[in-house]
This record gives sequence, C-alpha cells and structure tokens, in this order.
Amino acid sequence: MSDSAKSMKQTAAGEDMVGFVDMPEVKTADIFAKAHKFTLAEEAEAAGIYPYFKAIEAQYGGTVSVDGREMVITGSNDYLGLTQDPRLKEAARKALDSFSTSCTGSRFLTGTLTLHEKLEESLAKFLGKESALTFSAGYLGCLSVVSALAGRRDIIYYDRENHASLYDGARLSFATLRKYEHSDLESLEQALRKDLDKPGGRMIVTDGIFSMSGHIAKLPGLLEIAKRYNARLVVDDAHSTGVLGENGRGTSDHYGLTEQVDLIVGTFSKSFASVGGFLAGDRKIVHYVKNHARPFIFTAALPAMQVATTLKALEIMETEPEHQARLWQNVDILQQGLKNLGFDTLGSESPIVPVLIGPEILTGMFWKGLWEEGVFTTPAISPSVPAGRAIIRTSVNANHTPEQLDRLLDAFESVGKQLDVIS
Repeated sequence: MSDSAKSMKQTAAGEDMVGFVDMPEVKTADIFAKAHKFTLAEEAEAAGIYPYFKAIEAQYGGTVSVDGREMVITGSNDYLGLTQDPRLKEAARKALDSFSTSCTGSRFLTGTLTLHEKLEESLAKFLGKESALTFSAGYLGCLSVVSALAGRRDIIYYDRENHASLYDGARLSFATLRKYEHSDLESLEQALRKDLDKPGGRMIVTDGIFSMSGHIAKLPGLLEIAKRYNARLVVDDAHSTGVLGENGRGTSDHYGLTEQVDLIVGTFSKSFASVGGFLAGDRKIVHYVKNHARPFIFTAALPAMQVATTLKALEIMETEPEHQARLWQNVDILQQGLKNLGFDTLGSESPIVPVLIGPEILTGMFWKGLWEEGVFTTPAISPSVPAGRAIIRTSVNANHTPEQLDRLLDAFESVGKQLDVIS
C-alpha cells in the first residue's frame, strides 16, 4: 500500500490529520456576545417607555391609527403633507403599469429608466444647477458624494450636528475629518487655519436644516470662509427642500446663494413624499460622482413608482405654493404655543421643533405620557443629542389642522405639569 493510501486509511479511521496534531484550544471571543448582553431596549419595553418601532395601521395626514386608536402624529417628515395626495398615488400606479415593480439592476448597468433622466433634468432646473443625479436612498446619496469626492489626502469639515449619513460617508472616504462646533463660524475657521500647511483639498459639509435642533445653517458666513480657504461647500438639504426658499428650493435659495453653493444633496423621503436621494451641482462634478461613487454603482436603481411619485411631488411644489405656506402657518402655531407653555424649543427656526426635557429617564416618561394622551412622537437621546440634553422631537406638516395642533399642545401642557417640566 502506498504512503498516501495509508494516510487516507488512517484519516478514515479517525486519526488526526497532518497539521492538526496537538492544536491548542481556541479561546477567541464570541463576536455575537455583545448582542446577547444587550438588554437596554428590552428593559425599556418592559417598563413601558420604549418609543421605537411602533407599527402604524393607517395614515390620514395629521393623524395615524395605532392599535385601533387615532393619534396626532408629530415627528414625521411629511412636511408638505403630500403622502396622502391622490395625484401621487395615481402617478405611482401608472409607473407600475409601464415599468413594473423593480429595475432589478444598478443605474450603472441595466437600471437606468427614462423616468430617472426626466427627474434628474427637472430637479436640476428646479434647484438652479446644471445637473442632478438620483440615488436609491438619501443615505446612499450622502455616502456617495462624500466618499467619491474626498480622498486620503483631503480634509473635510463637519458641523457637529450633521446627519449620521454624512459621518458615515466621511468614514468611507478615508479623508481626514474635522468637526467644528455647531453653527460656530469661528470654530470652523480655526480648524481650517490649523490645516493651512497640509496637502490635499478642503470640503465644508453642513446640513441645511439640522434634524435635531431645527436650526438653519449660516450659509453666508460658511461661504465667506470657504472662499477664504479655497474650500468647496456642500449642503445637505434633506429637511430644507420643500420647506425653505421660493417654492421650497432649499437653503441656498432661502439666502439667495444658489450659484455660490457648490453642491446640494437631499432626499425624497420627506417633502417629496417618496423615497430616494439626490445630488445637484456642476455637470462635471455630478458626472464624476456618477462614475466613481461605489454606493451608487453597486446599488439597485430607484424603482419607477418612487421616481414617478417624486416627479409629481416636484410638479406640485412648483405650481402650488399654498402647501408650503400652510406648513409655515402651522410652524408658527406650534413654536409659539410651546414657548407660551414655558417649554425650551432650543431656538428652532423650522418645522422641526425640539422640546428640551434633559434627563433621559424623564424624557422616556414624558414620551409615555404623550403616548397615553394620544400623541405619536419620538424622543431623541444620546448620542443623537448631547448627554443630559434629551428632547422630544416634534414637527408639523401642512395637513395638521388647528384642532390637531390644539390636541398636541394640550397634551404637552398636561404631561409637562404632571412631571414638573413646566409650572
């Protein structure tokens, strides 16, 4: 019998294979251990103060149905109230009939539809830019733009309150990230000044409306600094499109600075009552992102139904300014009402109106009190906001009625007094 045959026979008989003799016991950690140890959410749910993943049965505009109970919803991002508009639903149905349920491929390969190109042309014109590109999610748009344009030798400067998607894009880019204090122009300039002798390009990235504080970015000051230090300026208008500027053209239009802002990114999941994301800017820059952004290239294209819905919403934005006007009427009612009750709304300048509660447990109790009063809203705790500065995040849309806003304010007053948050 040959040596190889003997070896095979020995292995079949259960003897150790060569290379595994006297192998030491493996003692590495279980990568799933962290999941088994995580009990915070379960504990909060058992205590009745877990506010997330609440299933909605039906939507009616300013209210929703949960467990058979109609509740005033605040915290939704349906700013113009278009998710219930029958014209958007009809546009989606027609697209379904013409293009089916999915593109089943990336835009880079087989997933580009004539509808995508029509939306990009319309969006670029609406936003006052040469070109636009759409993504399957706003999150993917932020990942794509930052990771494609910033590299290892470059430095990017972020407002500390920028959205998480922008921070994830920074990680993917491998660029050096500098954080400046929220809306603090001096802090930004100090960071840029320290990097004067370093190689690479510079890019300043800011939210247009900040999703937790409701503040509007100080674009005029940011642009002055960007020009002084030869930096590019990117504005994330996720919460600004449809809200700020003429017919909702966003933060740049709000300040009359559209031509000077280099790039605008945003989402369709808020004022556009759809899903997806976008980039708008100079044609060459958009073309570069289109051919280099991995999150764009390797993701299935936005389905036709969502594209058609977005196109119809864009048409309504351009031709029916009354939705935006009604939104801001409701913003005034909510902001002034909460202030009159004695709540701290952190200087909100937008439909996002945070209510400062402070300690996280107290905030959980406040949320539960609102829920019992028939108000569907959500708290924000660390790390979404600074530790000890937890908030109830409220927002309004154009469909909220005066009666619904009265219910909301009455609930805040009742719970606030019960918990001694207000007197």
